[in-house]
Amino acid sequence: MAKSKTVYSCTECGASAPKWQGQCPGCGQWNTLVETVAEAAATGAGNRYASLAGVVATESRLQKLAEINPTEEPRQPTGIEEFDRVLGGGLVAGGVVLIGGDPGIGKSTLLLQALSRLAETGLPVLYVSGEESGEQIALRARRLQLEAGEMQLLAEINLEKILATLNRERPVVAVIDSIQTIYSDALQSAPGSVAQVRECAAQLTRLAKQSGINIILVGHVTKEGTLAGPRVLEHIVDTVLYFEGDTHSSFRLVRAFKNRFGAVNELGVFAMTDKGLRGVSNPSALFLSQHAQDVAGSCVMVTQEGTRPLLVEIQALVDSSHAPNPRRLTVGLEASRLAMLLAVLHRHAGVVCFDQDVFVNAVGGVRIQEPAADLAVLLAIVSSLTNKPLPVRLVAFGEVGLTGEIRPAPRGQERLREAAKLGFTHALIPKANAPKQAIKGIEVMAVERVDQAIEYLRML
Repeated sequence: MAKSKTVYSCTECGASAPKWQGQCPGCGQWNTLVETVAEAAATGAGNRYASLAGVVATESRLQKLAEINPTEEPRQPTGIEEFDRVLGGGLVAGGVVLIGGDPGIGKSTLLLQALSRLAETGLPVLYVSGEESGEQIALRARRLQLEAGEMQLLAEINLEKILATLNRERPVVAVIDSIQTIYSDALQSAPGSVAQVRECAAQLTRLAKQSGINIILVGHVTKEGTLAGPRVLEHIVDTVLYFEGDTHSSFRLVRAFKNRFGAVNELGVFAMTDKGLRGVSNPSALFLSQHAQDVAGSCVMVTQEGTRPLLVEIQALVDSSHAPNPRRLTVGLEASRLAMLLAVLHRHAGVVCFDQDVFVNAVGGVRIQEPAADLAVLLAIVSSLTNKPLPVRLVAFGEVGLTGEIRPAPRGQERLREAAKLGFTHALIPKANAPKQAIKGIEVMAVERVDQAIEYLRML
């Protein structure tokens, strides 16, 4: 029996190399080449010389873009409001969703709850489990007290059998848990390999587009927190969702990183209970600490997650350093921006922190990636350094530039209205975000430069 030929495929871009090397020749990433079995070349279709052999390909019909009359695809709500928010309003017929997260964070629980809600409405749904038996799924549904009597379950990892079942049953929504456990008989490599994951995802996506079935794929993640398998997997699907949060905490965040049918960076907030994941209607309350008295080093900012404004508390601790190199540490914020903000604070406001350890934290485990958090971070640092608390009902947002200017943040009016709705009475914002008409219940202080913001703090 001939020995199978092996190649080394990149888990990031899918490029292959005949032997292992530290750097991928395709994308330049390091330590991404894994050994897989080389697949035999397909015969017939795909042969680049087919036309020379007398095979004439049929032409595709051209269309003018102006003549195409697009229709708005109806949404299928899952019955879980926070999940529908991240999806952009619900599932779209023929859409493929990829959801990833750390083990045990709640991916299977959330999808089991969603299918149970859909089954209660009389819609045909199918849960394909490649990791757990039917008894294990039934025990989880019983523990969560779900009405899953009409839900169809298939414990299978063979792609051809799964496709046959989907074609026969034609469910409205099908969950594949997980894509790394599925294998195709057409390939010789093991389940979870680059070739298997790519081929199985492509076949399922093709079926979803042809039949209109909503398919949700569960994906494993690497130790870095990214989806395992080739990066092309994220390009194949329509929506990519990530579970965030600490497994030791009861709160979970579901964030959309790609969505062809809705807004990206949308955020859904859940609380893990004994009956599964429950949507949080007022997520701002999770990210705000309740202090018995005024404390220094705390500033509340309004961040924008997709279409939702959230109030998040930024905490800073500035302490004298006893080491030659003072420490700069951030949790939930960009670490590279902290050094830049401290330099701007020194140059344009005269506040010196070169001999201080600076620690900055976003409360509640949320990750803030937008630069509108700059102003709140600076105010929290100055408050901790001077040991002077900020007003309890003060919020701030704005991007800080290298020349000391405070740049506007998008959707400033929505941020101010959310702060006023939650009882905040003062806001320190960029001048470009100042509302033309006063917002009831909140007093706005608009500043143009960092030194003006620091001077405002000294007057309090």
